[in-house]
Amino acid sequence: AFNAPSLTRRQRADRVMKQQVEFFGKFGQEAQGILHDLLEKYAADGELQFTLPDVLKVPPISQHGNVKEIINKFGGVDQLRNAVIQLQSLLYAA
Repeated sequence: AFNAPSLTRRQRADRVMKQQVEFFGKFGQEAQGILHDLLEKYAADGELQFTLPDVLKVPPISQHGNVKEIINKFGGVDQLRNAVIQLQSLLYAA
């Protein structure tokens, strides 16, 4: 691990998308789409500090609905917050 090359943001995001099928499977299709968009935002912009609810108001995440609608796709604000925290952990572990 010490001699391994650092991964780019894109490589980290791609690795999470490919290797964490079980994580994404915990969520409905629309919630999975939001999580994938968060990964894309991270890969493109380096935005890892997903500040809720601010990140829900910017494209491409905002295309999934308003803040309340997005929260409901996860079953509540706590479930959304936990999903984002888990996603961040997976990115750092990748």
